[in-house]
Amino acid sequence: MLDATARRVLDRPLSRLAGLVDRSWVSPNRLSLLGLATGLASAAAAAGQLWWWALGLWVFSRAMDGLDGPLARRRRGGDPGGSAQSSGSEAGGFLDITADFLVYGATVVGVAVGATRQYDADWLPFLLVLLAYYVNGTAFLAFSSIAERTGRQRDDGRSLSFLGGLAEGTETILVHSVWLVIPDHAGVIALGWAAVVGVSAVQRIVAGFRDLS
Repeated sequence: MLDATARRVLDRPLSRLAGLVDRSWVSPNRLSLLGLATGLASAAAAAGQLWWWALGLWVFSRAMDGLDGPLARRRRGGDPGGSAQSSGSEAGGFLDITADFLVYGATVVGVAVGATRQYDADWLPFLLVLLAYYVNGTAFLAFSSIAERTGRQRDDGRSLSFLGGLAEGTETILVHSVWLVIPDHAGVIALGWAAVVGVSAVQRIVAGFRDLS
C-alpha cells in the first residue's frame, strides 16, 4: 500500500547515495548479496535474543536492498528520478526478489525462535505469517509470469509485474522493525500482521484473476 509513496520519497536520495558508492569494486549484485548476508545475520541475532543488533543489521540489510537498483540504473545511465528497479538486469532482478523472500522468511523464523525462548511466545502466529507470505508470493509470482507471457503485465518500472495490496514491502520492513524493537509483543504483532498479509493475499488473488480473465 505504501510502496509507491516510499519510492517517490526515497528514489532521489537513494540515487544520490548510489553516486557516493559507485566504485569499480561495488556492483548492484554485490549490494544485493550484502543485503542478503546482513538480513540473515539479523535473523540469527534475533534468534539469539540480540534484539538491537538484529535491528541494526535489519535496517542495513534493507538499505542495501534499496540501493542496488539505483546503482544499476546509474551504471546504465538511467534517469535519477526513475524507479529503483527499472534498470536492473533480469539476473539482478531475479537475485533481488529471491534474496528478499529468503530474508523475510528467515527474519520471521529468527524472531519466532528468540521470542519463544525469551518471552514464551506462541509459535502459531509466526507460522500463520509464513503461510500468508507463501500465498502472497505464489499469487504475485504466478501473475507476473503469466502476465508477461500474455502481454498483460503491470509496468511500474520494477523487474516483476507486481500486484499491489494492503501489505507490501514498505509495510513488511516496518512491521519487522517493530518486532525487533518490542520483541516481548512479537507474538501479538505477528497475529495481527498475519491477518493483514492474509487480506493482501486475497486482494492479489482477486486482482490477478480479473486481470488475466
